[in-house]
Amino acid sequence: MSNEKRLAGEAAIRYVEDGGIVGVGTGSTVAFFIDALADLKDRIQGAVSSSEQSTAQLKRVGIPVLDLNATGPLSIYVDGADECDPYKRLIKGGGAALTREKIIAAASARFVCIIDSSKRVELLGKFPLPIEVIPMARSLVGREIVKRGGNPVWRDGVVTDNGNWVIDVHGWQIADPVALEKDLNQIPGIVTVGLFAQRAADVVLIGDREM
Repeated sequence: MSNEKRLAGEAAIRYVEDGGIVGVGTGSTVAFFIDALADLKDRIQGAVSSSEQSTAQLKRVGIPVLDLNATGPLSIYVDGADECDPYKRLIKGGGAALTREKIIAAASARFVCIIDSSKRVELLGKFPLPIEVIPMARSLVGREIVKRGGNPVWRDGVVTDNGNWVIDVHGWQIADPVALEKDLNQIPGIVTVGLFAQRAADVVLIGDREM
């Protein structure tokens, strides 16, 4: 699978436009993309990063890291996923960077998702759904998830880059991820839901092949 990750990271380079600013996600597959992007650093203005981890790697390879508030809309966002269904809808957040990832995805004209074949599923939900929550709302959100048939598990010891906590929801088979995403977004205390369904990927690369 690591070879597929490397191939996907390298293949995503073909979507990067000269002179542009690249939105960069988080995770092991994205790390391969950042390494490949380093060869193009003189042809792009810089990158907007979704995590401290990616920021550190971008700086190591000499790519300027820019503030999204200063850049305006982005032409492209490249990121991985924990699951991807046949409609390019995703579960993300295994690395706890889901809020910043969702913000950058929403700000980008094209979302290129890079995965290996193990992440491809027919129905989302086998991978526990991450939800970032305000700490004081953890129990409230957990009770609301139980009402909806999910099993919430606090990711103890994990604090997001935004200073919040993560609940992982087990036991859901998500037949309508758009509706579930909208529903969960209404629960007070939820910052971000790790469903990327209302804003799904535009392109999914499994290795170097488009899905």
